[in-house]
Amino acid sequence: MPYRPPLVPYETFVADPPDLPVRAPGEDGPAVVSRAEVTGTDPHGATFKAALADGATMVVRVDAAGEGVIRVRLAEDPQARSRSARAVALVHPQPYPATVTVDDRQVRVAAGPVVAEITLDPWRIRFLRADGAVLVEQDPGTSDISGRRRTLPFGRSTADGVRVAWHESFLAPGDERFVGFGEKFTPLDKRGQRALMWNFDAFGSESDRSHKNIPFYLSNRGYGLLVDSGLPVQFDVCQSTHSAVQILVPDDLLDYYVLAGPTPAQVLDRLNLLTGRPYLPPRWAFGTWVSSGFYPDSQQQVLERARRIRQRGIPCDVLHLDCYWQVAGAWSDLRWDAEAFPDPTAMLRTLADQGFRVCLWMNPYLMTDSPLYADAERAGYFLRRPDGGTYVADVWHGTHPASGIVDFTNPAAVQWFSSLLRSLLEQGVAVFKTDFAEGVPADAVADNGMTGLELHNVYALMFNDVVARVTEEVAGHRTVWARSSYLGGQRHSAQWSGDVNATWPALASTLRGGLSHGLSGVPFWSHDTGGFHGVPEPELYVRWSQFGALSPLVRLHGTSSRLPWDFPPEAERHVVAALRLRYRLLPYLWSQAVRAARTGVPMMRALLVDTPHDPTAWTTDLQYRLGTDLLVAPVIDPSGRRDVYLPVGDDWIDAATGERYAGGQHLRVAVPLSRAPVYVRHGALLPLVTGGDTVGDGPFGEVTLISWGAVDGTTVVHDVDGDTVIEAVRDGAQLRIRTRGPLRVGQLVLAGVDEADRPARSLINGEVVSTSASTGLFPDAA
Repeated sequence: MPYRPPLVPYETFVADPPDLPVRAPGEDGPAVVSRAEVTGTDPHGATFKAALADGATMVVRVDAAGEGVIRVRLAEDPQARSRSARAVALVHPQPYPATVTVDDRQVRVAAGPVVAEITLDPWRIRFLRADGAVLVEQDPGTSDISGRRRTLPFGRSTADGVRVAWHESFLAPGDERFVGFGEKFTPLDKRGQRALMWNFDAFGSESDRSHKNIPFYLSNRGYGLLVDSGLPVQFDVCQSTHSAVQILVPDDLLDYYVLAGPTPAQVLDRLNLLTGRPYLPPRWAFGTWVSSGFYPDSQQQVLERARRIRQRGIPCDVLHLDCYWQVAGAWSDLRWDAEAFPDPTAMLRTLADQGFRVCLWMNPYLMTDSPLYADAERAGYFLRRPDGGTYVADVWHGTHPASGIVDFTNPAAVQWFSSLLRSLLEQGVAVFKTDFAEGVPADAVADNGMTGLELHNVYALMFNDVVARVTEEVAGHRTVWARSSYLGGQRHSAQWSGDVNATWPALASTLRGGLSHGLSGVPFWSHDTGGFHGVPEPELYVRWSQFGALSPLVRLHGTSSRLPWDFPPEAERHVVAALRLRYRLLPYLWSQAVRAARTGVPMMRALLVDTPHDPTAWTTDLQYRLGTDLLVAPVIDPSGRRDVYLPVGDDWIDAATGERYAGGQHLRVAVPLSRAPVYVRHGALLPLVTGGDTVGDGPFGEVTLISWGAVDGTTVVHDVDGDTVIEAVRDGAQLRIRTRGPLRVGQLVLAGVDEADRPARSLINGEVVSTSASTGLFPDAA
């Protein structure tokens, strides 16, 4: 099928995915595994000789790849691996002692919480929990009344005698939900959709195209499924038939993993163990990033922008300079525009003295008009065409000069590119925005012999690896601000959603994309606050800023100004208030970030992560939990009204009014422009600091502790000087707070407590303290 945007029949992209061949009517192509015999077992699993329906024989391997993880491989060659592995290994399985049992009809491979039960003749695999309950099972094949095949079970397909794809199908009960697949802007539950693993320059957040694809999904039945391939894998999620998930893998083998839960958090933990733990950005990265915007800039303008940010009391830690720090028409040759920036070293020094770090935009394409292009081409630093010539590609879709694409499989090109970055870092640049990287054409040829088809998706990982590595060498951290990624990309924090439109619907679909990405193992994500393309109306700018301030990371950026003072005074006041709330919440946000890096559970997460037993949580995709204790429901239309769902398992307190609600209900709320709908879990202990203009590198100062409900509760605050455990115990009319760790609690505030429930006496570490009452985080909103 063609992968073109709807209603734009002549729009093409330089890096479109090739279509799989279509068989003629009556032509036979699928060959399905029909039976198998055991050829060997070992402490980790079993190997099979499989007979396909067309008479061919294949090798099947089923083994334990970690606690709660079963790996299944189908190939002609038992040593086969994904073609993308020549550049990047995506999955790193760990040998795990399995329990393997064999009889005449069945083989069982147990890896703790998950068991693969294999029937030999006819062939079939069921994946079970340790208690015998079915997690998921192979679809043996479905035909319609005319005898035509409707699903593609475990096997492979050919066209004109050439293998074109491996496939697998799983039965899908009618109430099964599927989430994940990377940063997908479509509804959270992907049932009825077809997810293609091909990185696109998505032109916004309002189609099924994505910059960041991850061949992984989570099911509400308590498991996850991961495919190890960098090729354009397709997941037909109950679209062709509502009864099955079908997976097409146009690679040299079929290689997938079933990850046991039962909870989403446990599945995500296993996913990160297989593909790498998330990288925790430095603490300054959790401050506000303010951009120059996508229009000409200069050293004088940057310094004036910095001065006004500090003068107006706008919290900010990073100034981002977009494309125009370089010479227009020569992007991305990583050279300052000497006319616009005559002394960048002095500028960087001045900004550092004011508490700013500087981020520079760049990408892996070099325009043909750059003075560096000719030498780089002669040196062979770019991808080539099949005839050996340099692949000059329209990566800007006609809006800017064509470019060569840096070949990161070429060690000399990597060294050259790294040297350009290194000089900027040594000059004082703190971090890079790694834009684009979705433009490798399928017919390109790399230095290591890979085709563009094989390189396309993993190219983003290689690009970000190079930038992260040289940044760490000079600046001591591995942070990048990346647009494109693939499986394992959680090692590149942070990632943002790309060039979204400055519209209300785009705000909503951007949120969906962030939630899907978080459910794919990537905990640190952001978006262009205010929307990227176009000029947001003031109300949209405010609402998007409230969403941004309560996202894992926040950046104000767009094709026009997103500077607060370029909007009406009321809008500026509300935006700055949202950012100041973020800075007050930094002990909580940083603590949630540390936990996310350790576990893979996203900071900004769909409700299903914490309440997987709540059916409504699996389809609720326009609100989220920020960590364990905050529930955020961004306003997504100009009415200021929206529906909010409070998940089961807890009571919730309106962070503005202090009103308490039982979980498991829907609310219809209307909120003023001054705040977003935010709810706090009853029993939460929320540490706040006095917000400053910057995050700061040292330990948090004295905190104000808010006890929501004045009941039992516990929390852990992570800090640079150690962890602090805070416990609250409600004993009749007495509330006792105990802390263990370096953090100092200076004031105790009780929120969401009426007079009848207010404790008569409160103690911190045994000392009686006075308390103040508050309606919540928005004291002026009651």
